Amino acid sequence: MDLQDTIRTYRLFSGSYDYVFGPVFHPGRKDAVQIANARPAQQILEVGVGTGLSLPYFRPDSEVTGIDVSAEMLAKARNRVENKNLKHVKAILEMDAEKMSFPDNSFDAVLALYVASVVPDPARFAAEMRRVCRPGGTIVIVNHFATETGFMRIVERVLAPLAGFIGFHADFSLDNFLEVSKLTVREIKPSNLFGYWRLLRCINEKPAV
Repeated sequence: MDLQDTIRTYRLFSGSYDYVFGPVFHPGRKDAVQIANARPAQQILEVGVGTGLSLPYFRPDSEVTGIDVSAEMLAKARNRVENKNLKHVKAILEMDAEKMSFPDNSFDAVLALYVASVVPDPARFAAEMRRVCRPGGTIVIVNHFATETGFMRIVERVLAPLAGFIGFHADFSLDNFLEVSKLTVREIKPSNLFGYWRLLRCINEKPAV
């Protein structure tokens, strides 16, 4: 799966994303924002902001920047910011998560919701989050990771070769991601419906170990 696969998939789903994925992903989205935005007056980056469903949940004293590769999704995010008068949202930018234009140590916290299994290179994606997050800052990831056993494991293996068509890696290993990302994880907990997704709370250690 490459970047164009991701852009094509989100162009396809941009019109229905809020209705199909909004309620299902809401608990993880809200928990992640609460963890990332725990302190006042933070500079926060949301990688893969999509249609901006998380933006209303940030503290009003924060300054939030959202990035995404999908112009269609970003248009909806900007409309949400305007319609809900979200003054804490500093910028909504079209940008590749693996090639961010921000300087090093730009943000107090970085979060990525349902993005890790979508990007072409998870290692590069994680490295960029670590780079733009200040030392000791918080990085929060919520994502689907492959199950170890059971029926869903079979389904994930069947879907794995179709990543370019469905827009994400169904067979996305948590262990492999932790190894290549070099993130310092402080907590892993189940998230969303049936706990099928997981939330990773990380501390940004520099240099990465």
